[in-house]
Amino acid sequence: MNHLQFGVDYYPEHWNKNRWPVDLKMMKEMGLDVIRLAEFSWSALEPSDGQFTFDWLDEVLDLCEAYKIKVVLGTPTAAPPAWLIEQMPDIQPMASDGSRRYFGGRHHDCQSHPGYREKIIRYVTTFAKHFGKRECVIGWQVDNELGNSHGDLCYCEYCEKRFRQWLENKYENIDALNENWGTTFWSQGYQTFEEIHAPKKTASGHNPSQVLDWKIFHSDLINDFHALQANIIRSYSKDRFITHNCMGFSDIVSYYDLAKQLDFVSHDQYCEGYWKNYEETTVTEENHRQGIFPAAELDFIRSLKKDNFWIMEQQSSIAGWEIMGRTPRPGQIGLWSMQSVAHGADTIVYFRWRSCPMGTEQYWHGILPHSGKPGRAFYEIKALIQRVKPLMKEIKGSLPKPKVAIVYSYEQNYAMQIQPHHPDLHYVNHLMTFYNELHQNNVPVDFVSELEDWSQYSLVIAPFQYLMGQEQEQAYRKYVKNGGKLIVTMRTGVKMRNNLCLIDEELPGNLQDVLGVQVNEYDCLRKNDVAVTLNEQKGYGSKWADILTPTTAQTLATYRSEFYAGQAAITVNHYGKGDAYYVGTELDSTLMHHFLAPSLKELTNLPQTPAGVEITSRENDNCTYYFVLNHRDEAMTIDIPQNWTAYFEDQDSSKLAPYSYQIYFERKNHG
Repeated sequence: MNHLQFGVDYYPEHWNKNRWPVDLKMMKEMGLDVIRLAEFSWSALEPSDGQFTFDWLDEVLDLCEAYKIKVVLGTPTAAPPAWLIEQMPDIQPMASDGSRRYFGGRHHDCQSHPGYREKIIRYVTTFAKHFGKRECVIGWQVDNELGNSHGDLCYCEYCEKRFRQWLENKYENIDALNENWGTTFWSQGYQTFEEIHAPKKTASGHNPSQVLDWKIFHSDLINDFHALQANIIRSYSKDRFITHNCMGFSDIVSYYDLAKQLDFVSHDQYCEGYWKNYEETTVTEENHRQGIFPAAELDFIRSLKKDNFWIMEQQSSIAGWEIMGRTPRPGQIGLWSMQSVAHGADTIVYFRWRSCPMGTEQYWHGILPHSGKPGRAFYEIKALIQRVKPLMKEIKGSLPKPKVAIVYSYEQNYAMQIQPHHPDLHYVNHLMTFYNELHQNNVPVDFVSELEDWSQYSLVIAPFQYLMGQEQEQAYRKYVKNGGKLIVTMRTGVKMRNNLCLIDEELPGNLQDVLGVQVNEYDCLRKNDVAVTLNEQKGYGSKWADILTPTTAQTLATYRSEFYAGQAAITVNHYGKGDAYYVGTELDSTLMHHFLAPSLKELTNLPQTPAGVEITSRENDNCTYYFVLNHRDEAMTIDIPQNWTAYFEDQDSSKLAPYSYQIYFERKNHG
C-alpha cells in the first residue's frame, strides 16, 4: 500500500447512480487513491430482515476497480435500521436516569443485547463473505467512532447482566467485591452479584468504586463489541487490514486496548470544530488555533502502537451539525493535513467527498459543496496532493523520535471524572498544561500507559497519579532509580486502584521515599489562585494546592499566599541515579515555562519558533525530515539551520505565508 497517500469518505447511497462515475473520475484526476464506504449504510444494504441488496455497492466497487481506486469498507453497526428497532425496541439504549434514547440519530444501540448481536453476526458474516475478496477492498473499519455518543449509555437490563458477569470474573466472590467497593458505607453491602445494578441516577451520591468499575466495564464491553465483528471479518477477508477511526482523547473506550485488535490505528481529525465550548475548558480557542491541542491528539494516536497511522476523517471544509464552525482560511486545509503527516500519519482520508443535502450532517461540508461543483476546498486539496505525494512516498514509515513521554491513563481520567475535586479541574486539561509548554518549544512527545517500559525516555511526566497500585509504584521507582527524570503532580497516590482512599500512611504513600515528600494538608482553590515563587519568578497556581513537606527532597518553589505561605509547592528528590519532581499545584504558563526550561535544551535539537509556529520531525535510517508549520494568520520569518535543505524549492525557504508549511530534510552521515 505504498501508493496510498490520499483518500476520501464517500457516500454513493446519498446520490443518483448517474453521478457515481462522475465522482470517481474526479477523484482519480484529483489524485485520490482510496475511499471509505458503507459505514452508515445498513438500511441500504439490508432494507428488511434478511433481504440483502448488495448490487448497488457492487456497482460502486466495479467503478473503483475501473479507476484503480482502493476501498476500505465499514461495518454499519453504528446505525441499526428502523426494521430492527421495530423488532427489538429494547436495543435502544437506556440512559442513567432510566429513560431511553430512541431511533433517529446514530449509536442508538445497546452493545450487550444478545438479539442485536445475533443480527450483527449474520450481517457482518454475509457482508464479509460477499465483499471480502474483492480486488479493490484492501481493508475494513469496524463500526464508526466507537464510544462516540455513549457517554451516558447504556444502563439497561442486558448491560446490567454483563456487568454482573464482568464483576464476578474480576472479584470471584461477593465478599471480595464488598471489600473492594467499601460497601459498609451507607448500608450498601451485597449478598449476591444478582443484587448489583448499573449505577443509574440515585437520590444522592454514588459509590466511587462501583462507578470506576462501571466505566472500565463499559470500555471492555465496547472492545468486545469490536472484537465480535473483527473476528468474523478476519475469517472471510484474509490478508486485509482492520482499523478503526479513533477520536483522540475521547475517553469512553480505552484505545490502548482497542489498538491491540488493529493492524494500524486511524483517527478523525477536526481542527476547527463547532463543538468546543471554550468558556468551560482550559483547552482554549487560542490553543486550537495555534495547533497545540490537535498536535497532542495526533501524538496520542501515534503513541497507541508507536507506529504510523491513518487519518480516516481529515477536515476538508466547514464542520457542524446544528451549529457550524468557522470556514477554513486559505491554506488551512493543507496546513492541517501536513500537521497530521508531521506527527506520523502516512495516509490522509478527507471527510467527506460532497456536502450532504439531507440529515443531521447537512452542514458538515465536504471537498465539494452541495452543488457538486469544485470550489476553493477542492482546488486547494488537489494542489496539495500533487505537491506532496512524492514526499509522502519518501517518508512512509518514518516516525518522530521523542525523548519525553506523558503518561495518559483512562482509569486515572475516570477516577477524576467521578470525583473532580474542583469544578474546573479536568484530567486532560491538566495534562495539556505540560504539553503546551513542550509543544511551544518544539519538544516532541510520546504518550505512554502506566506500565510501559519508559527506559527510552529522558523525561516522563505523570499527571494526576491519583490511583496507585504496587505495579505502578514499582514502575516509577525503577524508572527513577535507573536514571530517569520523573515529574508527578498533585493528588498522587491518594487512592488504591479500587478507588478506596489510602490509609495508615501519609500521602503520597509508598512513593514517599522516591519523591522525598509528605503531603499532610491540601487546599481546593475554589475562587482564588495561590501565589507561587519559583527561582525568584512569581506566578500563580490554580484549582488545587498540595502543601508539601520535604523529607529528603529539595524545595524548588514555595507558596507565597494563603496560610501555607513559605511552604513547598514544587520539590525535587534525587533517588538512585535519577530525579523525581513533585508539582503541588496547576502552574500558570509563566511558572510552567520556568519550571521546564532547564530540561528543554536536552530534550530537542529543534530551533525555537514564535507562538503559533510549530516544528516537528520524522526520521528514518537515512534522513530526518523537518516540518515547519505556520498556524498564524500572518507571514512569519523563521531562522532555519544551515544544514537543513528545503524540500520544496519553489518557495522562500525562510518566510512562511499565513497558514502555510515548508519541509526541510537533512541526510544522515553513515560514514
